[in-house]
Amino acid sequence: MRKGRFFLFLLILFLASFWWAGGANVVSVLPPTKGLVSEQVSQQVSQMKDAAITADAPGLWRRLYRLAALKSAVRDKLDTTNYVPLNQIPLTMQQAIIAVEDNRFYQHVGLDVEGILRAMLVNMQAGAIAEGGSTITQQLVKNLFLSHEQTMGRKLEEALLSLDMELRYSKDEILEMYLNTIYFGSGNYGLGQASQEYFGKKPAELNLAECSMLAGLPNAPSLNSPYVNFAAAKRRQAIVLGAMVKHNYLGPDTAQEAKLQPIVLAK
Repeated sequence: MRKGRFFLFLLILFLASFWWAGGANVVSVLPPTKGLVSEQVSQQVSQMKDAAITADAPGLWRRLYRLAALKSAVRDKLDTTNYVPLNQIPLTMQQAIIAVEDNRFYQHVGLDVEGILRAMLVNMQAGAIAEGGSTITQQLVKNLFLSHEQTMGRKLEEALLSLDMELRYSKDEILEMYLNTIYFGSGNYGLGQASQEYFGKKPAELNLAECSMLAGLPNAPSLNSPYVNFAAAKRRQAIVLGAMVKHNYLGPDTAQEAKLQPIVLAK
């Protein structure tokens, strides 16, 4: 039943994207084939790779290309010397980022409707953007493939790619890719680079205090970097530790000890 609802949701999103992109006007540019991911389509789509990536192709065609080429694109973009497998990332680091960025990460299918509605209510009450509704999967897709423009077309594209990402990869694989691509401020992309630059350590060597500080940086990396504003980094660390307590990853005493533990920066 859950899978049926998921695929129905995917179909609705696809039809919405199709309508937004121009509906029947777009059909004329698609090759005559029974399957959108057939070999014929894949060959023709590959010929439009450059145009699709630079957003010169029609909206729907660009979406179809990115869905078909997602796996190879992910592999290419994650080919870095600082890549860190999930089994070398402390569990406390994983829990910290999930607690503060997407506490329902292991329950949703790439889009968290409950989280979106909650964020809308919080933002309406605050009269400003106080809480986001994007999941870790959506953030990963945006960082890998999309611009940061706030348009309906880009949001639909983000939704489609997020659902497709969840079909192709396990939750642990998505979390691993996210931690290896997210921006941690001060020119550091990915946990491997950030861990070394901020603390002079490999990720596996990080303690709870360091993990919680790093997990707080992606929210506003240019402002929260401890090299830019150490006090802001400590405030974010406290928020992360509070989220970990709230979602039962830590006890209050353990969180308080981590909050008081001295932070020694590499520079």
